[in-house]
Order: sequence, then C-alpha cells, then structure tokens
Amino acid sequence: MKIVVIGGTGLIGSKVVQRLRKRGHEVLAASPSSGVNTITGEGLDEAMAGTSVVIDLANSPSFEDQAVLEFFQTTGRNLFAAEKKAGVKHHVALSVVGAERLSSSGYMRAKVAQEGIIRASGIPFTIVRSTQFFEFLGSIVKAASKGDAVHVSPALMQPIASEDVADAVTDFALGTPANGIVEIAGPDKVSMSVLVERFLELTHDPHEVFTDVNAPYFGAILQEESLLPSSGARLGVVDFKSWFDRSEYAQAT
Repeated sequence: MKIVVIGGTGLIGSKVVQRLRKRGHEVLAASPSSGVNTITGEGLDEAMAGTSVVIDLANSPSFEDQAVLEFFQTTGRNLFAAEKKAGVKHHVALSVVGAERLSSSGYMRAKVAQEGIIRASGIPFTIVRSTQFFEFLGSIVKAASKGDAVHVSPALMQPIASEDVADAVTDFALGTPANGIVEIAGPDKVSMSVLVERFLELTHDPHEVFTDVNAPYFGAILQEESLLPSSGARLGVVDFKSWFDRSEYAQAT
C-alpha cells in the first residue's frame, strides 16, 4: 500500500516512515526538500498518485497567530484537493489534546480550524490528538524563562515520548478510519511545574522554577485538567525517566 507522510522528515514523521517501511508499505516522506510543498501545492498531485493513506504531521514554521492559522488552512485546502483527485481512502492528522479548551491560544485555535477542514473534506479520516511530547520540554523551559527564573503552570499534564506517538500514529493509519478523534498520552500524570523542575535538575540547569497559575502556555492560561486526555485514551509505555535516560540530554550530562 502506498502511504504519503507529510512532514515525513520531522521528529514524528521520520519515525512513522521507518515503521511503515518495516511493515512492507511503499512510503513517500513528503517535504519541501523532496519536492512536495503543501503551501504552494507543488508536487502534491504527483505525490498522491496511487496513494491510499495520507498522514499529515506537518507543523507551521511560525507560531504567530495569523501565520499558523493561514498555514493549516492553506495546507488543508491543498492537501484535500490533491487527495480527492487521487481517491485517497484515509487521511490521518496529528493534533493536540485539549485544543478546543484553549481558545485563547492562537496555535490551538489553528489546530481546531485544521480539524474542521478535515471533517468537512469528505475523505475518511482519523484525528489523533496527542498530549505534549517529552522532547518539547526544552522549548517549554525556553518559552517560560525570564532571566534566571522559569514561571510554569501547576496544571496537570500527561506527556508522551515521540516513540509512543509514532507507534500510535502508525497503528491508526493502518486501521479503519475513525471518522472522529482518538487520543494518545503518556503513562503518568504530573504537574507541569514539577516535571520542569525535575527536568532542570537532571540537566543541571540553574534556572529557578516558580509555580504560577497565571503562567501562559502557548498563550493560554491553563486550568488544572486542560491538558489531560479523556479516560479512553491510548497510553504509551515510556515514562519520563526512561525517556530521559535515552535522550540527548542524558548523553550531554
């Protein structure tokens, strides 16, 4: 079966491509560097020819409110125009757990808009909503840093390793379209401020963590359970310590 992975060279995309090829599928890792551009539409018709499944793992290069919205709207229109021509049978997209609860975040509004385009496309689909990746902890710290202090929300989260995300996306892509949302998450719930503090301790980072209920996350103020999945979520197996011990951060310490 031919499968096109949009964003197939990224963190999750490269892992999904590897898994699909191991299972014997013909996989195109689509990206601008391979001649497939979802913004301009370049190469999309050629890439989609003979394709059964499309997995959209692309992300906006800019998180500015208008730019990220335009990215998902434009790529959605271009993708589905090409998919309809090719007769694609299953569209899979990666989204964010709790996106609809964080409407004050421009990024989350854009993800909800992307989901709306998918639902309206007429192509069978599965939207995979994931919790935050362990791999993004460094970015969370950077965004929350003010001088030597890091202001982080105490809201609960259930972060997941990229390996578990890739496993789940692969399985859902090869399954029957859900024509709805499925959720994935890591095995453990933890306060964001507690996890950031543990991460900084393990990386010997001198920043001081301040728990702040008003600290924004992607521009949104979090309630205690804003980032948690529903009770029926598929849970990964890699916990924080297991992930950290194999990460680039552990190798650097």
